[in-house]
Amino acid sequence: MSDVKKILIAGFGGQGVLLIGQMLSYAAMYEDKEVTWMPSYGPEMRGGVANCTVNISSSPIASPVVTKDFDVLIVMNGPSLEKFEKDLKPGGDLFINTSIVDIEPTRSDINIYRVDCNEVAESKIGNAKTANMVMLGAIIRKTGVVSLAIMEKVFNKVFTGKKAKLIPANLQALEAWDE
Repeated sequence: MSDVKKILIAGFGGQGVLLIGQMLSYAAMYEDKEVTWMPSYGPEMRGGVANCTVNISSSPIASPVVTKDFDVLIVMNGPSLEKFEKDLKPGGDLFINTSIVDIEPTRSDINIYRVDCNEVAESKIGNAKTANMVMLGAIIRKTGVVSLAIMEKVFNKVFTGKKAKLIPANLQALEAWDE
């Protein structure tokens, strides 16, 4: 039996959806796990639809392509919830950015985590741009798909040069959400 954890992250371009997937992927690699990351976005990018899939496993992954039966679904906007909720497997984990998503999921056979990403980022970090890292922290803490401790190493890889100054706020954002 496969131990692949199939994750779909979806939202508007500009919300850091692809970055969440990329950071999960780097963290998995640093933990010597097998991983795939497949981004998908429209030509308009910022403001358009964006999503990515991430597969994480301790054994080789047969195919990076996943179109349904996700273990984890992260929706950063309402259209993503409407489009992808059906693709989450029963018993799967649904993470909703309640700062933007004002509709309720229709299913009762899944675990639902409501994360008010934007409000938490603004009130606890003082930086609305860390909303995606608030969500990333919630995902990691609830699913255990990667270790929260490895994220500083990931941030040091991703936030280089002038972006290195963003590391402290983003690390703080990982632990800012209280369920």
